[in-house]
Amino acid sequence: MNARNEMTLTFSARSENEAFARVAVAAFVSQLDPTLEELNDLKTAISEAVTNSIIHGYDSDPDGMVTIEGLIEGDVVRLIVKDKGRGIEDLDLARQPLYTSKPEMERSGMGFTIMENFMDGFDVSSEPGNGTAIAMTKRIESKKALFN
Repeated sequence: MNARNEMTLTFSARSENEAFARVAVAAFVSQLDPTLEELNDLKTAISEAVTNSIIHGYDSDPDGMVTIEGLIEGDVVRLIVKDKGRGIEDLDLARQPLYTSKPEMERSGMGFTIMENFMDGFDVSSEPGNGTAIAMTKRIESKKALFN
């Protein structure tokens, strides 16, 4: 298998595209033969990142676009979820567990915490008025390796 593979996926900021993003990332990562737990971790983290872009970045405006960049190098998957939405005014506050800027929507405020806990590496950068990028990495322990 080639040690490096890349993909870019851009789609409308519509809530129904969250499932599409999850399936697309799962299909991309499947070449590493991840365990079910690893696959579920990746799908959960992608769901959280995409949902944040749609709800917080674009305020549920379907005219916005969300981009996922994927890179596989060896056994490491790097995913970057980007939007060009409103950005985050106070990143430190936004990263606090249970903080939400949308309490009226009954948001849990656990998105960043979930992403951080399900992935091996997590970083978020944002510029108010210019969008947000969430970078995540995960090392995949191939099922093939477990049985050899």
